[in-house]
Amino acid sequence: MSAGSRVVVIGGGVIGLSIAYHLAEAGTDVTLLERGTLGSGASRATADVVRSYFAGNPVSSALAVRSLAAYHAFPERPGIDLPLRQVGYLVLFTEPEQVTAFEADLPAQHAAGVDVGLIGAKEARRRNPLIGDLPLLAAAYSPDAYISDTTAIVTAYAMAAEKAGATLRTGCPVTAIDAEAGRVQTAEGELSADAVVCAAGAWSASLVRCAGVDLPLTEPIEQELLTTDPLPPGAPDIPVTLHAASGLLIRRRDDRMLIGMGYPGPDRESWRRDVAARLAETYPSLAGLALHTAVTGLRDASPDKTAFIGHQPGPPAFLYATGFSGHGLCNAPAAGELVRDLYLDQDPGMDVTALAVSPRRTG
Repeated sequence: MSAGSRVVVIGGGVIGLSIAYHLAEAGTDVTLLERGTLGSGASRATADVVRSYFAGNPVSSALAVRSLAAYHAFPERPGIDLPLRQVGYLVLFTEPEQVTAFEADLPAQHAAGVDVGLIGAKEARRRNPLIGDLPLLAAAYSPDAYISDTTAIVTAYAMAAEKAGATLRTGCPVTAIDAEAGRVQTAEGELSADAVVCAAGAWSASLVRCAGVDLPLTEPIEQELLTTDPLPPGAPDIPVTLHAASGLLIRRRDDRMLIGMGYPGPDRESWRRDVAARLAETYPSLAGLALHTAVTGLRDASPDKTAFIGHQPGPPAFLYATGFSGHGLCNAPAAGELVRDLYLDQDPGMDVTALAVSPRRTG
């Protein structure tokens, strides 16, 4: 059975749903295909944090600044309230090289619109009183970090996309793409389209290869976030805090701490021991709290931790938005706007060449 659709979006996470919404809002006939349930991939393994500062990555920061403005405007467009609780983002520097790298990166961050600056160790400890006796030299602090709710964002984009006329099909994995013919094969049949958009996250690599696009995406990585037992009475609220040397990230979630530190790899128990040891060293008052799995999910990644967003003109056209490397929630509104503008041949409002596949990015 064959059906016609002007644009087929592959992937029902926060990126694909943002794309479907922005295209449908612009009057495009959109069908979105999701292999599982909406938000069941990387979108389910987030810390529910939206922020604008990405160290050493002003391109991702620029996308995040644009996206954060869109999240603030959600009550007006698409007309849905989102939870946004401002907590700030703190990055702890314990090595001189980290301070030097921050200062070198700062002009590009400011040019991207990021509100971030260097604060002293005393101020960092005032903002996060849990910090122990680290050799803390300084810290980066950005006030523009918020606790939100990824499920609420996914649901909001899905509702807005359907209201704008998009068709969302779940439980419908894509088995092949014939980009030259504009055909998408699924277990339920074939769809034809004027354009195909790949926003399939961890499942993107094989799909973009079908379209003849060589994206140097890594194999899917499993992300795991941990949560502690309930905190001692009187534990303070804190900014989202990253220990730059170890990658230990913590934030308060209700009466517990939510914790991430890189990726577990094959030896999950060893990784958990490392997390517990680093947590006790960095925040002694949290030592001894049991750690439990909070969420897990597969994540896509690019070599430079910057998303790939671009297109091959058609007809039929092929567009891609993938490789967000854990930045997807922070970049989703901007990604939807950029894909819409690329498809409609409109001014995207920023230089998108830094996001496309290029020899510089593929090595």
